[in-house]
Amino acid sequence: MTAPATTWRSAIWTDNAAAVGLLGLCPLLAVSHSLVNALGLAIATIIVLTGSNMVIAAVRNLIPSSARLPAYMLVIAGFTTIVVLLLQAFAFDLYQRIALFIQIIVTNCVILARAERVASRVGVIAAGVDGMKTGLGFAVVLIALGITREIIGHGTLLADMDLVFGQLVVGWRVDVFDGGVLVAALPPGAFILFGLLLAARNAMIRG
Repeated sequence: MTAPATTWRSAIWTDNAAAVGLLGLCPLLAVSHSLVNALGLAIATIIVLTGSNMVIAAVRNLIPSSARLPAYMLVIAGFTTIVVLLLQAFAFDLYQRIALFIQIIVTNCVILARAERVASRVGVIAAGVDGMKTGLGFAVVLIALGITREIIGHGTLLADMDLVFGQLVVGWRVDVFDGGVLVAALPPGAFILFGLLLAARNAMIRG
């Protein structure tokens, strides 16, 4: 079996794991009430997906079939720990905001699915590219939802981006309108807005 995401376009648009398979929705919906949070989780997911895919592809012939899932989880947990330590060292304020959902990347269905379906069957480079494609597709959904929820829920855009890029971007914040629609920043709003974005995407694909 080969990866369904054979091109960058299909990984991001037509075969997007979050939009088509509806995988990994727990962190996606929980973190995406602002763009900076969504971006932080997106970067972490891409790093873990790409790194774990490459390592699993490199050692796939050494892993007994009876132990492959625990082995995959161990590799994914290792990369998740690396990301956690990097965030604690260089972006601690951001880490405090998304810490729980960074740590449960270990159980993200998207990452485990790519390890089982792709990384265990292809070479290291192909596995790494697949991880980047799939991670970018997940990031696109996260960022789109983060932008939408921040604008509607808080009335701002690019708020707190210094948590990712430092003091040089403090002035990036844009006040779109005063206040905000509170429900968009709450969990019910995440489900509602994700459903609307998903419906719009499906309508565009069907033409």
